[in-house]
Amino acid sequence: MADPDPIFSIFRKLRLDWLLAHFPPRLVRSAYVFVNGFIAIGVLALLALVSRNPFVFPSLGPTAYLLFFTPLGKTSSPRNTVFGHAIGLICGYAAFVATGAGAVPFGAHPGIFWPRVLAAAFSLSATGAFMVLLGVSHPPAGATTLIVSLGIISKLRELVIIEVAVFLLVAQALVINRLAGLPYPLWSAPDPIDPD
Repeated sequence: MADPDPIFSIFRKLRLDWLLAHFPPRLVRSAYVFVNGFIAIGVLALLALVSRNPFVFPSLGPTAYLLFFTPLGKTSSPRNTVFGHAIGLICGYAAFVATGAGAVPFGAHPGIFWPRVLAAAFSLSATGAFMVLLGVSHPPAGATTLIVSLGIISKLRELVIIEVAVFLLVAQALVINRLAGLPYPLWSAPDPIDPD
């Protein structure tokens, strides 16, 4: 009989089932997320430090959480993760440019700066609409688009680095989840079976 919780099957396959016998299941699950999140983001942070490029950015955190907490979920699939962030980057940059939000450096304008308000609203709504339209839901991409549209990271070279960081995180998740025995998809998660 298949284990109803894939995280627990990981521990059994890694011969860590003694943890399940001695600790609460929630603690075991949190340890899996902790260890793998630390490794994945730690590798990217080290790469950022060495290269002096933004290989770590705020929306990568929730992405890592999804990839290790719900690795078999559709929003955690490589396809949704890669395309979701790409959509966020494109929509964020388009909004940043179209509204003139880049006219003043980030943080240099005191108070409300209407072009940034418009850029944020436009980028988030466009990102959500395109993710729905293309069937690639990945909620952390909503943060990615705001990071770009608000001008926190807005140079084209840095946007490419952000997408490379997403690819690297997905590659790490693929290796880690597969080594742990999970059938983490190579690209797209299978559609759930409809019982009706």
